[in-house]
Amino acid sequence: MPRPPLGRFVEYVPRVTYFKPAGIPMRDLDEVCLTVDELEALRLKDVEGLEQEEGAVRMGVARTTFRRILVTARAKVARALTEGKAIRIEGGNYQVTTSKRFKCENCGLIWEVPSRTDQVRTDQEEANMTCPECKAGRIRRVDHGRHGFGNRPCGWHGGSSPA
Repeated sequence: MPRPPLGRFVEYVPRVTYFKPAGIPMRDLDEVCLTVDELEALRLKDVEGLEQEEGAVRMGVARTTFRRILVTARAKVARALTEGKAIRIEGGNYQVTTSKRFKCENCGLIWEVPSRTDQVRTDQEEANMTCPECKAGRIRRVDHGRHGFGNRPCGWHGGSSPA
């Protein structure tokens, strides 16, 4: 009996979870189920353009596991497109994670570090981080919020943020 798969880290959970061919009534459609972690592998490789090793690190899996997830996901999408099936995105074995962004004050590099519930970094650990490019210790956190990289909304000059 194979062991159950470990949870994979997912940074993006889709808001739209169903796609269907135009002009075919729902009652006449077969569907393919794409799991959330399969969609994440597609997103990391095909949208972000990451190498498999980088994608595997972001998802917290081995490179071979990432490749297997990717091959399965691509086959499902290709089958749906060529056979006129709907795609439902649901399920899978995953844990939602976010990323923290940092900027090197020395070389200007901006990079992300996954922020996971099982890998909580303390402020001291973040203070001891170095730039992956130039190895300088002059880094600052620049999380990308709704107003850019930690910036305030346009027109904000002090006091409390506008509502």
